[in-house]
Amino acid sequence: MSANTFNRFFRITTAGESHGPAMGVIIDGCPPGVPVDPDFLLQEMRRRRPGQSALTTARDERDEVRILSGVHQGMTTGAPILLVTHNEDARPADYMEAAMAYRPSHADYTYEQKYGIRDPRGGGRSSARETLNWVAAGAFAKMLLRPLAIEIHAGVTGVGPVESHLEPDQLDWDFAETHPVRCPDPAVAADMERLIRAVRDTGDTVGGRITCVITGCPPGLGDPVFHKLHADLGHAMLTINACKGFAFGSGFAAARMQGSRHNDVWVSGDDGLHTVTNHSGGIQGGIANGMPIVFQVAFKPVSTLMTDQQTVNTEGERVTLSGKGRHDPCVAPRAVPVVEAMAALVLADHWLSQRAYHGVT
Repeated sequence: MSANTFNRFFRITTAGESHGPAMGVIIDGCPPGVPVDPDFLLQEMRRRRPGQSALTTARDERDEVRILSGVHQGMTTGAPILLVTHNEDARPADYMEAAMAYRPSHADYTYEQKYGIRDPRGGGRSSARETLNWVAAGAFAKMLLRPLAIEIHAGVTGVGPVESHLEPDQLDWDFAETHPVRCPDPAVAADMERLIRAVRDTGDTVGGRITCVITGCPPGLGDPVFHKLHADLGHAMLTINACKGFAFGSGFAAARMQGSRHNDVWVSGDDGLHTVTNHSGGIQGGIANGMPIVFQVAFKPVSTLMTDQQTVNTEGERVTLSGKGRHDPCVAPRAVPVVEAMAALVLADHWLSQRAYHGVT
């Protein structure tokens, strides 16, 4: 299986299956001398881990990361960083029925068509458990970016029909981290929680939307043409399991606007140049302009239901597949740290590219 490596300069290569013995990631290209904060790494992993609230899967994993190389005396050495996380609550037996049938909206059939074989234990590499590798690597990317004072915040701004209508600069990130839905809008957070609980109680699932706001990104980051900053962010977000949409800046609303309203007018202030509006989402021509980077990510309902579904088995015969396993009724709350991690990985990559371009060592 190829395509397990992401980024050009701050490169990560991942391995592991959902119900195998362990997950692992190698970070190659992290500069030497980056202070490593183990408590911050643990904090990031706990934000993603299963079993953290009644709204998430009941799978009980501590997700404690072991740093096996590339760090000495609390600093990165410039060598490849190897991070390993053992699976402690795997239950492959829950998926024996799925081994002989194609689960609706899963990757069972497509993986089998591509490779001629598939790992039915929770979907193997197609499982969202793979994202723990990304969050671990993303924590190192965030530590690399700390001196730049770049802040990356994401939160759930929509669950099913319940949506926040706050502007990005009105979102309360501190509140989001205190709420199980991770919604940065106190006015609708409780409604989102009630909806997720109600859907879960019927054995169903529901989709969600995440808004990410990046502040402090210096102007100039990003490469034109094939590695535009927003294109790489879109690639990163659409890689996340269950992601079905990515909207940057004004997104699809731009198609309904006129240029006189959509253009971001430049003005000069005490803090330098900035735009009056931010329809561009902080990036123009594929390059950051210093304004907040804003985008939204849409996630489909989780495909595994706790109710019976009709499907076909590997012989093409119609069968009934019963709902088994431990799954999130809504993926959005636990996807928040994944969105932040992937954004951090992209920014770290572009920062290293910019530094090389200007000949900074």
